[in-house]
Amino acid sequence: MLTKDLLRVSRRGGYRPRFVDQTRRPLAARVLGVYQGHVGERREALTAALDDLEADSDDFKLVRGFAALADREATFETDAALPPERARRVAFESAETVGGVASDDERTAALDVAADRLGVESEDIEASLYADRDVNQRLAEFDPRWSPDELLSQYNLSLAQTALFDATEVRVQSSDPKALVSAVKRLRLMYEIRKTEQGREVVVTGPDRLFRRTRRYGTGFARLLRTVAKSADWSLTATIDDRGTERELTLTNEDVSVPGVEPIAESTYDSGVESDFAARFSSLDLDWDLVREPEPLETGYRVMIPDFAFDYRHADFRIYFEIMGFWTPEYVEKKLSQLADLEAVDMVVAVDESLGVGEEIRARDHRAIPYSGSVRLKDVVDVLREYEADLVAAVVDDLPEVLEPDADVTSLDAVAANFGVSADAVDDRRFPAHERLGRTLVRPAVLDELREELEAGMSLSEAETVLDERGVDDASAVLSALGYRVEWEGLGGGTLREKG
Repeated sequence: MLTKDLLRVSRRGGYRPRFVDQTRRPLAARVLGVYQGHVGERREALTAALDDLEADSDDFKLVRGFAALADREATFETDAALPPERARRVAFESAETVGGVASDDERTAALDVAADRLGVESEDIEASLYADRDVNQRLAEFDPRWSPDELLSQYNLSLAQTALFDATEVRVQSSDPKALVSAVKRLRLMYEIRKTEQGREVVVTGPDRLFRRTRRYGTGFARLLRTVAKSADWSLTATIDDRGTERELTLTNEDVSVPGVEPIAESTYDSGVESDFAARFSSLDLDWDLVREPEPLETGYRVMIPDFAFDYRHADFRIYFEIMGFWTPEYVEKKLSQLADLEAVDMVVAVDESLGVGEEIRARDHRAIPYSGSVRLKDVVDVLREYEADLVAAVVDDLPEVLEPDADVTSLDAVAANFGVSADAVDDRRFPAHERLGRTLVRPAVLDELREELEAGMSLSEAETVLDERGVDDASAVLSALGYRVEWEGLGGGTLREKG
């Protein structure tokens, strides 16, 4: 991005950034060369060289734009014998001891006193006084990420981003819509997805449509362009507030591209409420997987992408989850309209209590969970448990009353997984060919073999080895069924004893 004073646009027939092409490559190369040629010199000398380049060019704004991008790749350092702040403080204090500085002689005397106090030469004091000012800092290193050709591409991208600072609405079609919507949500921009004859269009609304312009929105539009421009095929149309006059800006993948440089990582979630919920939910041991930004849902002639989805691990069943925070009445109404148009979808909505729209959501046949500050996990888990109970009940009706697993030793979890259900679904079934010991199912013949191999006085580790060879994981339940208990001997381990 560039500063607004470096924006170059044409207003003939619309609003169009003045992009550069290969004819400007020599100028881009010269700017990079000026920086490379001034490594080790003060910024004052670098600035003078750039001023000369501006004088020779037919477009000083373009030179300054190239230089602004190059400057971000430069490392400047303060080159001084003493920390400048310390040198100034001691020099000013010394000036008071000589009765002030009103002449060159008095200034020299003050510097001599300061030099004596610090144990250095007065020349070191003089050279250090203002070494930290921008003009006096030295260009220590210049290692740009861009070649002259890439600098042209980066300039065009930055120019377009700057033009979007004043956008009030941006409409985008992209060959990678999921990445686009993810970026919109990360940047916390307000949006909706519309279906058009050409496909789906993401409409991002700016602050002028809400209450007032904020720098966050202008920067957000600019940062969004980088994600847009990384896709292979895209088009963008923006409404620009050009000093009170609405103009239309149109961009495509032929105008702007992203040089081969990875962007700065951005935050994953578009709100702290979502991030907090995802982190806490992931710590739970449930039969539901949390999916971030699932597939789009049809809502009339628009499309919405819920914040999350819950996938049930034991069946092909998905519940969508939307966290509805406080924005504006228009935003809330739009969300309610989308929810009303959803069909044949299980949707749970966590709604900020301050919105007061819980009843309206329930009237649209969706589950509403009120929250204040953060979404309570218990409220969400309670809803999931209700769905889970219905799913288990539906499967249980189809399960036979008697189950006969093929394995000699297995578990309720393994049997349930074989049927694609949770363990609760098989909990009350009969297993006539096996004995149920806790959550483990063992054929009587295996238990007889274990009785022959296990004996009192055997160490627990030896017994566990025997059980492992038979595929028994729940040692305590099987040992108890065989009449043994474990006697613990401090840190030395356990020993099998017959139960009294």
